[in-house]
This record gives sequence, C-alpha cells and structure tokens, in this order.
Amino acid sequence: SKKTLSIVELLTSGGIGGNLVMGTLGILSIVAIYILIERYSAIKKASQENDSFLKSIKNFVEEKDFGAAKTLCKNTDSAISRMIEKGVDRIDKPMTDISAAIENQGKLEVFKMENNLANLATISGAAPMIGFLGTVIGMIVAFHEMASAGGNIDVAMLSQGIYTAMVTTVAGLVVGITAFISYNFLVSKVDKVVFTLEAKTTEFLDLLHHNA
Repeated sequence: SKKTLSIVELLTSGGIGGNLVMGTLGILSIVAIYILIERYSAIKKASQENDSFLKSIKNFVEEKDFGAAKTLCKNTDSAISRMIEKGVDRIDKPMTDISAAIENQGKLEVFKMENNLANLATISGAAPMIGFLGTVIGMIVAFHEMASAGGNIDVAMLSQGIYTAMVTTVAGLVVGITAFISYNFLVSKVDKVVFTLEAKTTEFLDLLHHNA
C-alpha cells in the first residue's frame, strides 16, 4: 500500500531550515491578508458617496455663508470634507492659493489611503524568493545526506529531500501571488477614489469661481 502523505507532514518535513522558511511564509501570508482587509475597508470608507454634503456646501457657497460651510466640513469625517475645508479656510485668498491648499490636503488623503500598500508589494516580491531559499536549503540537506550515506544512496531518501524542498517554493509562490493580486486590486481602488476626489474638488472650485 502506498504511503499517503498528509499536508501537515509535508509542510513540516523540511528540517529546521525548511520549518523556518515555512514559518516566515506563514507570518507573511497573515500580514498580507491583514493588510488586504484593513486597507480595503479604509479605502471603501474613503470612497463613500456623500452627495448631501456636497449639495449643502453648494448652497452655503451660493449664499456666501462660509461659516456654516466650515462647520459642516468639520463635522463630516471624509476625505472630500477635509479637502474642501482647506479651501473654505482660504476663501478670501486668490483661486490659485485655494486650489493649492486643496491639492496638498488631497495628497495627504491619498498618502493615508496608500499606507501599507508598499508592504504588500514587498511581500509579493519577497515571498517567492524566501520560498526558493527554502528549496535551496532543502536540496543542500538532501545532497549532504547522500554524501554522508557514501555508496549506498537511498533513492527514497533523496526523493523525499527533493519534494520537501519543492514545497517551500510552492508556498512562497502562493503567498507571493496572493499579495501581488491584492496589491493591484487595492491600487486600482485607490486610483478610482483619487479620480472621484479630483472631480468633486474641481466642481467645488468652479462653484467658487462662479460665485466670486
């Protein structure tokens, strides 16, 4: 009867070097999943439509009630409200100053949204290399055992060393691919939010221009 190999046995059969690599990949996969979930919810919150807020701002600007506009911005927790607040603060300054202030706040908001994405990109590149390192360690161990065995090389022993070594590469690729897809998914989400923010602030600046 063929000996069936359990997944756990396969994952932990790489000796100290292999186990260290698998442990590292395990930690990286948890970090990658955490970043994906945490960033996704943060970006989703930033991309929520707030039409009633923008309508109210429009009314206040048309009525030149900038105090009320500022209060509304302060009481609204969103990227667009913080950007427009910077504009309302400088309402008596030239248009270039207003748009520069809004743009700077916008850069800050985007920076906040992109927080941790670089770590995800790092994991997507590092995980496959770490997995490959595990494979190389495993091969060295396998060939060392062969050398120690002298003339009587056990094919079973050699093949076990090699398939154990391969497991870390597979694990590294799985973690790397997951992180890579997650990273690109989140970046496209951020791009969408940036586009929306730019459209909304342009609308606000046009409004100021017409009501100047």
